[in-house]
Amino acid sequence: MKRAFILLLDSFGLGATPDAAKYNDSGANTFGHIAAWAAKAGTPMNMPTLEKLGLAAAAHTACGRWADGFSQRDGFTAAYGAARERSTGKDTQSGHWEIAGVPVEFDWGYFPRTVPSFPAELTARLRELGNVPGFLGDCHASGTEIINKHGDEHVATGKPIIYTSADSVLQIAAHEESFGLERLYELCEIAFKLVEPYNIGRVIARPFVGANGKYTRTTNRHDYAVAPPAPTLLDHVKNGGGEVIALGKISDIFAAQGVSRVVKGADNMALFDALLKVADEAGDGALTFVNFVDFDQAFGHRRDVAGYSNALHEMDARLPEFMAKLREGDLVVVTADHGCDPTWTGSDHTREHIPMIFFGPGVQPRALGISDTFSDIGQTVAHHLGVQPLSNGTNLL
Repeated sequence: MKRAFILLLDSFGLGATPDAAKYNDSGANTFGHIAAWAAKAGTPMNMPTLEKLGLAAAAHTACGRWADGFSQRDGFTAAYGAARERSTGKDTQSGHWEIAGVPVEFDWGYFPRTVPSFPAELTARLRELGNVPGFLGDCHASGTEIINKHGDEHVATGKPIIYTSADSVLQIAAHEESFGLERLYELCEIAFKLVEPYNIGRVIARPFVGANGKYTRTTNRHDYAVAPPAPTLLDHVKNGGGEVIALGKISDIFAAQGVSRVVKGADNMALFDALLKVADEAGDGALTFVNFVDFDQAFGHRRDVAGYSNALHEMDARLPEFMAKLREGDLVVVTADHGCDPTWTGSDHTREHIPMIFFGPGVQPRALGISDTFSDIGQTVAHHLGVQPLSNGTNLL
């Protein structure tokens, strides 16, 4: 019996890639800078499970230095390494697709850092088809900041809040109660069709609740995403008769392509609870792919170093629960899709190496070095499950 689990810690980078200067990210290091911050604060990070698996060693492989507070230098229990992205940019979709064997060989469209950010003809058509009185925002912004800035006016006028980022994305925020959740979804569906000529990867519905300048986003986010341009690992597993279980936003990122079952969760720990349940249920040949989004959404983009550190400690403390459920023939990989250094300037992703930490009952511990593509992860999983090889990547085990 063989099963596979991809545990993706969204945005958990291990240090800038050689081409990071093209993205103004030279020196970015999500893990390293969080560890340095914690050590300086007098509370060094303590993640014994991930450290024993080889996390700090993988980071040393990626950036040439050991993270502050991590002292283990040998005796690791996983096959560990790091990977560099072949795709251009540092987008969510690009990272996930490349892991699954489909690097993005084209350039996404992006909206400029101007105010307004969106073309006038686009917003005019969206206003007309969406039957809204206008828009607020229309700029690059942090999602939590922009809803608190414009939330009162949005509720008073019914004008949705639109914004973008360094990702290929158009985001629309609206109040669940005063504007309506289904109406927001309908507006995003219209926008998704309208941005097609601009080669935009996603339109994201960002519902929120609250009043009087104090607003919080809800768990009813929905991504309208372009489908991968070629079959991915998910397709290969599903076509080979295995179940593909997508936890969190995985199904949205792959436009539901190759997905058998969708499991949602309100936050990292809710998703971890779901992962434990799936670990009991998943059958032979199953692929479970989970995205722990809080690292990116709640802490990386918010530049919340303490929150990011706490979330990593929570994850490390719970991993033994999951590991206790592993069976003979199981393969697990802990990885990421890009960086989002919470000490970096701005609020965007950072171009970084990602971890590749493979473990399971049959995995022999060893150093894997640095892969030139995230697709090595997907190819290794495909080989383990015995499905059709991917068109990109090398089996590492």
